[in-house]
Order: sequence, then C-alpha cells, then structure tokens
Amino acid sequence: MKRSVWIIALVLVAIVAGVLIYQAMGPDTASEKEDQANQQEKSQQEETDVNEPKVDGLSRHNSVQHMDYPGEVAPSFSAEDLTAPPSTNWITNGGNIFNGRYSPLDQVDASNVGDLKVEWVTSLGSGKEFKYSGEATPIVYDGVMFTITGAFDVAALDATTGEVIWEYHPELAEGLNTVCCGWTSRGVAIGEGKVFVSLLDGYLVALDQKTGEVVWETQVEDWRKGYTIASAPLYYNGKVYTGVAGGEYGIRGFVAAYDAELGREIWRKHTIPAPGEEGHETWPQDNDAWEKGGAPVWQTPAIDPELGLIYFSTGNTSPDLDGSNREGDNLFTDSVLALDAETGEYRWHFQEVHHDIWDMDAANPVVLFDVEMDGEMKKGIAQAGKTGWLYILDRTNGEPLIGIEEKEVPQLAEQKTSPTQPFPIGDAFVPQGVTKEDIERDIPNFEGKYGDIFTPFWDEPLTLKPSPQGGGNWPPSAYNPNTEYFYVLGNDNYFAFAHYAEDEANKFEQGKEWIGSVWQPVEQAPFRGTVTAIDIKTNKIAWQKDWDTIAYSGLLTTKGNLLLTGHNDGRILAYDATNGDELWEFMTDAGANAPPITYEVDGKQYISIFSGGNSLAGTTHGDKIYTFSLEGKYASIEDIPEDAINKATLAGQTEESDVDKNHEEADKDEHDESAAVENGKVIYENNCLACHGAEGVGGHNGPNLQNSSMITDKDALIKQVNEGSGGMPGFEGTLSEHEVNNVVEYIMQLGGKE
Repeated sequence: MKRSVWIIALVLVAIVAGVLIYQAMGPDTASEKEDQANQQEKSQQEETDVNEPKVDGLSRHNSVQHMDYPGEVAPSFSAEDLTAPPSTNWITNGGNIFNGRYSPLDQVDASNVGDLKVEWVTSLGSGKEFKYSGEATPIVYDGVMFTITGAFDVAALDATTGEVIWEYHPELAEGLNTVCCGWTSRGVAIGEGKVFVSLLDGYLVALDQKTGEVVWETQVEDWRKGYTIASAPLYYNGKVYTGVAGGEYGIRGFVAAYDAELGREIWRKHTIPAPGEEGHETWPQDNDAWEKGGAPVWQTPAIDPELGLIYFSTGNTSPDLDGSNREGDNLFTDSVLALDAETGEYRWHFQEVHHDIWDMDAANPVVLFDVEMDGEMKKGIAQAGKTGWLYILDRTNGEPLIGIEEKEVPQLAEQKTSPTQPFPIGDAFVPQGVTKEDIERDIPNFEGKYGDIFTPFWDEPLTLKPSPQGGGNWPPSAYNPNTEYFYVLGNDNYFAFAHYAEDEANKFEQGKEWIGSVWQPVEQAPFRGTVTAIDIKTNKIAWQKDWDTIAYSGLLTTKGNLLLTGHNDGRILAYDATNGDELWEFMTDAGANAPPITYEVDGKQYISIFSGGNSLAGTTHGDKIYTFSLEGKYASIEDIPEDAINKATLAGQTEESDVDKNHEEADKDEHDESAAVENGKVIYENNCLACHGAEGVGGHNGPNLQNSSMITDKDALIKQVNEGSGGMPGFEGTLSEHEVNNVVEYIMQLGGKE
C-alpha cells in the first residue's frame, strides 16, 4: 500500500477514536473538561496579570549582556567534581555538596593574610532598600563569578576584574507580602551550562550561563499561600533541588527535585507527613494541624553520592508559639532529615526539639564530614541549632556520634509540652538561660519572669535564652579537616514570649502571618554574638570570640589555617583557625552579612565577600562585592577611586524607578489621610515588617508596635523612625520626610488592633 494511503487511514482511525471517546465521556464530562480548560486559561491569565511589570519597558524577565562570555560553561558535574574540596572554583553554595566551606588553597595563610588588599569592587546596583538583605554566597567557575542580590537581581562577573558580563532582572509578583524575615536570596547554582535561580515568589528559573537569558521557568509553589524561597538551589546528577520557606504562614514544608534540562518536577517530599506516612502519628489524629504544620527548609541541602542520600534540616512548627492544638512531637519539624536523592524516599531523621513552641528552627545548613573516632573512620553530619548546641550524627543512620540524652523538662498542660528534650553531650556555644546575675548586669530595671531553655509560657510574658535569632541561625558554618574544628556563629539575645488566647496571631488565615501569639526582644537588653570553634570529636569548645552584636554573616575556612567572616559593622575579619587570634580586618561600606568565599585564577588566590547589609541585623545597606588578593591595590575603601568601581546598570535603573515611584506616591498622599495610611502600609512592609511583623504584632527582631507606649505620640514616632535606637537603625536620608510621615500615620492606626 502506498505511504499516502497509510497516512489517510491513520487520520481516519484517529478521528473515529476521538468521537468514540467523546461519546463515552458523555456531554457532562466533556463540558466539565471544557470548563476546566477555560478555568485553567483564566487562572493563567490571572497569573500573568499578577506578574505584570511594575516598571515601564521591562518584562517579567529582563537580561542584558555587556560583554562576550570569557570562560567555559559548567558541565554536567560528576559526583567527584561536586565532592572535591573547592580550590580553583567554588561551584556550589557550600563550596562542594558536603557544605563544609573549606578550601585547600593556602597561598593566603595565617602568616601573610595581613597583606591582603582590594583587587576589585563591583556595585551590583540593587538591594539597597531596607527590606532587602545581602546574604548571598557567590559561585565561581572558570574565571566567572555568579551572584545575586536581596532584590533577586543576578549578575555574571569576570572573577579577576569584577567587570559585568551580563545581568538578569526578574520582575517578582505584584503584591508579594508573605515574607517573614526580609527579602533575601542566599545564592544561585550552576550546571549543564545553566545558572539556576530560586525566586522569592516561588519560582525556579534556569538562565543561559553565557547570556543570562531565561531557558526555562517553573512554579514551585504559590506565594499567596505563604510559600517563598530564600535558599540557594543545589545541582546534582541532572537534578536541581530546592526547599521552601514560610513557617510563619502555616505552610506544609517540602523539598523538591527538578529536571535540570527541562524544569520538570521529578519528586516532592513534604516535611510534615500525611496520614499513613512515617511520623504522622506525632500529630493529632482528630484535627488538620499537620496540613499547616510548618517545617520549612531555609537552606541548601548536602548530598553524599556514595550513600545516595540528600540531607537538610527543617524549621519551626506552625504556629510558632502555640502548641495547644498540635499535641505530639510534630515530626519532622526542627529535624535533620535524610532522603534518597533519586526518589525522595524517607531514610532517617533526628529531631532536635520536640513540639517546638519557641521558634527553634534548625536553620543552619547541615555539614558532612569524615573523621576518625576511636580508631574508626566515621561518616558524620553536623547541624548547629538555634538551641545553641551542635548536633553531631552518623550520616549513615542518624544516630548520635557523640551522646545526646533525652532529659525531662518543665511542663505546661496548656501548651501540650513534650515531657523530654534532646540534650547533646558537650558545650553549648551560647548561653541557654537567663539568670539573676544576667538581669542585674544587663537589664537592671527588668521586673518580668525569666527562665532556662525549654521553659514553657502562657499568658504571662517569659524571657528566655536562646532567642528566635539563635543560637545558630542561617549564617553557614564551616568545618576544617586539618584542625578538626567545626566553626559556628552564634547569637545571644534576651527574648520575651507570651500567649494570649484572643490574640489575632492565633487565628489561621491562608497567606497571613500566623505565629501563635506574642514575641519580642527585651527593651534595653544587649545583643551579643559569638564565633566558636568546636572540637568535632568531643563537642567541646576549643576557642571562642565574643562580639557586642549578633553574628550574622557566615564562615569560610582554609588550609592556610584561616577562618574568615563578616561583621555587622562592615568589616571582613580573618582569624587564626587554630587559636582564634585576629589576624586581619578590612572595613567595607555596608554590613558584611554574607559568607566569604575563595577561589584561584591563573595561580592567584582571591577572597570575596558581598557587603549588602541585613534587615534583621539592622545594618547599613549597600550593594558591593569586595574581592581581595595579596597583589591587590587598595588598603582601605578611601583609597578606591570611584571610577575604579565596576557598576551593574540594569538593576540599578529598575531600583531607582521603584524608589522614585514610592517618593511620588508619598508626595501625592501628603494631604489625603486615607491614602497616606495606605502608602504608609507599603512603606512599612518594605522597611519594617521583617523586624516588627505583619501589622506590628512583633517579629524576629523588633517589639510589638500595637501595644507600644509610643504609638499615640506622633513626634516621638517620627524621631524614632528618623534616628533609630535600641538596635533599630535610623531611616533619615533613606526615607523622605513624606514617607516618614506616611509610615507613622500607618503605625499610629495599629493601636486600635491590640
């Protein structure tokens, strides 16, 4: 038979089959399918409307290339590539997929680090508004650096000069307001010639590594339900892994794996088990608390290719402070989890805090290490908890490598508290209670109740340590196989907790902040931090440095016997990794609140850090990456000529347009009280929400505004906003006079919501 006849016959068969299927479906089913298709089209249109650009001339994704790409693109990295200690390149967020942030480079060492000078500086042009935080770890491959700002603008830079190769600017969803802790991205990932970017509004995007153009985009989850993404994705074995944030919004957390070539989801594993799954028995069986139980994943996972396991730690239970409706241990919140990297199937877990009512997220990235203990090599995993303990486990099975004891803790029937909690054997790296001596020294006028870690609370405020800032928080830790020390940043703050049954924070509404009542730092109390080296074999402190502010950046350690970190005041610091002696510092122009990295090009070692500032740390904001070498030119920022600073242009133009628009709105609303309040709400959400919470109910670093004695005193509020105090930065010069007035009008009307 001729080929044309075969084709006609096949077409006729297809038509007949289609008619029969339609008849079998029946008119109702067919109509239903048509309705679903129409509804899907409508939903897609609504999604498009939501993401309409806010700035004329810009689409949702805008890329600009400034010069030809100078290097090779990333391959499909092998397991050997991804587990090798980072030297020439820095190809994952944690340096390699063990997350140890250790480099074998030693051209710069403890003997000559004092000779470091600035090699180049690049202004990234975005993320300088207060709602943004600069927490990103750059990626480096074949002489090109990839980084991202708190505004989610991505840039590819020449790693030897800082010159901008290309820029990518995403237009995030209009009205994005389900962000608990400031707008931030902790980095990007690379592999297969692509740069992978997680966006705050719940999308995962792949960019062409040479041009910054979008290759594919997929929605991970809907931000309107409380899901956001702040962590850097991870590339491994043809897949891109990401977790989700949103523990303050009653989400059900998860980690998902996507096909690196197409962006198709391969598997998704929820961190709160459903009925019939391992761990569901730790939730009430007579309500739906598990469906909104929290357990976000704030950080980039680690992978052991030999074991085929992916590891990560999870965040708080939802609601954060109210355990009355979720009796049980509430797995897998506040836990270290191991899954099959190929399928997402559960392998083991270790829970650090049972039935959390204190916001004790396990927010610090897990670190994998191999070490000899008792004459035997051990495969270890460590996680630095908000509790102030280091949890050291066997990564093959989740069992403690150093003892962890279950001990009885104070009880409170109203909070359905767990009878016991895990207590690791070894040293805590921050204080774990408030004593009479502490009160007399730090807050002598304090008259409230106080207690130790795991003390429950109800309708009377109780002040505790550690706070929701930690202990250990998001800033990545490091492990040095030469010293066999684990290095961790810690925070030491006084924080007050209370539960009021009628408080708005107790009522769940999808997409609204839901913490379960009231928390806030204690007024006039100091904020302190620690840099600690812990012996991985004993869990004992080897050395510790005390800071007079929280430690909120991240760590890098090297074979050169160095430990490097950033400080809130803008300094990058180098310590002797063995004994903690300070060896070098350099003052940048903004809070150095991101982890440093190191890499090598043409035999020269470089050290880089992003000084972008941080909302929760209340530090000066900026937009510059500083890169140092032993052959650098500039000993201080005063020595750097303005024309020597590389400048990204696309993101800067966009941010200036947004700022100008905000100023115009404030000026327009000057004589319209209702409009002033509405604009004040926008200004509040952009600058104040991260610390003070939605509608001023209290956040991770600021007091409840609804019951503040200042809320009826307009002049006092204006002064506070302009000048700051008590750990709050001033906004004079950042906000216009009209914007200050608008935000004050909004704050004053919050007084009626108490």
